Amino acid sequence: MANTFHVSMVSADRQLYSGEAERLVATAERGELGILAGHAPFLSILKAGQVRLTLPDSKEEVIYISGGFIEVQQGQTIILADDAERAEQLDEERVREARRRAEEKMRDKTSTKLELARAQAELAQTMAQLAAIRRAKN
Repeated sequence: MANTFHVSMVSADRQLYSGEAERLVATAERGELGILAGHAPFLSILKAGQVRLTLPDSKEEVIYISGGFIEVQQGQTIILADDAERAEQLDEERVREARRRAEEKMRDKTSTKLELARAQAELAQTMAQLAAIRRAKN
């Protein structure tokens, strides 16, 4: 049996996961990071992307997060997500429509710098959501 560690993942309004995992992969500021049992303690900012948990039964849980923090401690990992949703619960058509609107806003020559920055952030989030949806389908 593989070594496991406890993972707690919460957003502002709910707990998304609490249990054992063999591996965790998340998107940090400087790229993807992987956590296994016995990992050295650390704290990092997470950006929009997926958190992939390999569970003891070898199933993979994919959760989209809009950003947040990860803290690795002895025997446990805590993720505090700004906003999060299980990939299989995301509405792919709604996400594609949000991506289309963000791309349209970015092409709009009358957009202010603030509107452009918001559209870029929305585009990054929708791309991360679509990647999580694709990952969960496979």
